[in-house]
Amino acid sequence: MRLVAVSLRDFRGYDSAEAALGDGLTVVWGPNGAGKTNLLEALYFGCTGRSCRTTNERELVRFGAGAARVVLSAVAEDGPHELSVGFVPGEPKRMRVDGAPVERLLDVSNRPLVSVFLPDRLELIKGAPSLRRAHLDQFVAALWPARAGTRRAYAQALAQRNALISRIRAGAGSRASLTAWDEQLARYGVELMCDRGSAIAALQRSFATLSSDLGLGADVTVAYRPRSSAGSAAELAAELGERIDSDLERGFTAHGPHRDDLSIVREGREVRTYGSQGQQRLGLLALLLSERAAIASTRDAPPVLLLDDVMSELDGTRREALVELLRAGPGQSVITTTDLGHVPGAREPEVARLEIASGHVLQDALAA
Repeated sequence: MRLVAVSLRDFRGYDSAEAALGDGLTVVWGPNGAGKTNLLEALYFGCTGRSCRTTNERELVRFGAGAARVVLSAVAEDGPHELSVGFVPGEPKRMRVDGAPVERLLDVSNRPLVSVFLPDRLELIKGAPSLRRAHLDQFVAALWPARAGTRRAYAQALAQRNALISRIRAGAGSRASLTAWDEQLARYGVELMCDRGSAIAALQRSFATLSSDLGLGADVTVAYRPRSSAGSAAELAAELGERIDSDLERGFTAHGPHRDDLSIVREGREVRTYGSQGQQRLGLLALLLSERAAIASTRDAPPVLLLDDVMSELDGTRREALVELLRAGPGQSVITTTDLGHVPGAREPEVARLEIASGHVLQDALAA
């Protein structure tokens, strides 16, 4: 599925705006504060029904307005499609696909997948393991939508086990009843570990190649770091049973896939700890690009890649390498910049260009 156009009303700083997207690379350019990032956020919001920048979605509604609305036009092999998200603060979102209401866009099969790079998203490399786990599970769901339920089932079983631990600590539950939850948690846990491990295996080769192409180095790897070494549900259940005393002391389950991590290693050292800001940025780019390639080969549905202010900390050689990868790779890419000169080839006719000025979108007449 390919995005064709976006229409905004009262979203962030836009009162009303429309823009057409290119088949490959679209460059969004303009001065700081003009609304480039807001446009990328609107694309993400229209594809997922949520913001990629804030958990306080009241911020999405233009000051003085009562509601925000984003409409995406897309096209697939079976014809045109339309996705819309309307948001009134304090009310449930109104989301529709081809005119039919849906509860969650993320559960809709015929929607464009989307991946986003924001400067703040370096926390995915530098931040807590929970961020990387969540990202990995989103990647699993994008690769194999039918497996998305495993993570939810594991989370529900974990919540039940933790609730039982609390009751036992309060003298209202039986320690022996933990065995049943250990078995259920272990069953979903091993499936989740298998999904995560398979997902990382699917992108390891392309990640190494893309890291080299971007100038991060030849000896760069991405790896899944499970907390458990169990190879079966019985082994994981046994590990949980061995830790019951410590779990009762802590008041929660401290072992299992909910403590897993993902690591990027360069020359034998963690990029998260020992990499420079530039190396961390390149590591994140390589991860997103390799995920897109893996999804394209598995589902023939590469995500739309949204890249905000990615060129500001890259030198000329790496800018050229990134643009070459974006233009040669599968799917669409939208990249923001304050200066068209920072995006090599941005003035070529096959590249779509959107100029943003004071909350208005000016479509380049020469854009493809």
